[in-house]
Amino acid sequence: MKVMERNEAIKLRKQGMAMGEIAKKIGVSKSSVSYWVRDIAITKQQRSKLNANGHSVEAIEKRRIARLANTQKHRDIIKQEALIEASQLVSQPLWCIGVALYWGEGGKTQQTARISNADPTVIFTMMRFFREICEIPEEKFRGHVHTFAHTNINKSVQYWSTVSDIPTTRFYKTYCKPSSASRQKRDTLPYGTVQIYVHDSDFFFRLIAWIEYLKNNKL
Repeated sequence: MKVMERNEAIKLRKQGMAMGEIAKKIGVSKSSVSYWVRDIAITKQQRSKLNANGHSVEAIEKRRIARLANTQKHRDIIKQEALIEASQLVSQPLWCIGVALYWGEGGKTQQTARISNADPTVIFTMMRFFREICEIPEEKFRGHVHTFAHTNINKSVQYWSTVSDIPTTRFYKTYCKPSSASRQKRDTLPYGTVQIYVHDSDFFFRLIAWIEYLKNNKL
């Protein structure tokens, strides 16, 4: 046992120091400090001070900066791994097609992969890409139909559910546009358009890295 460190931890805790600060000061883990000082009672005044320090502007900002740094580090790791993946997957036609389609048609913001289209072939192909290449778990898919008010909403949702093979129970409430658009446009989009969501922020950044690879390696 680290007797000197333990005694120092007890001393500092009795003075009202936070366990995280103690661990940092004496160079041990926070779990060790927690174990050593588990029987040390601190005064109400000391506890109030600890709570105040934890909610101060400086403390909150420090935690925010730490979270941002950890988040960026995590994304950098995803990007590097994705670029290595891309070099291995680029020989597969479905990978190239899927990344190219997403590059042209997919969402690049909000940290959620999503693609919207009225062409069932595009949606079918992207679902193959998501499932076969990306191996996305089924529960992460969601669908959202945009159609005209005069159309049969249930039929539209069922149509896109069949195309995407996503159950209708995982579709968001349909958005109905007013039927003021030209009749020709309405007739060419009898089922409206569908937006497919993949709720996985890590996958979103992986996909963005794949697009970057495709941009930098003209095939």
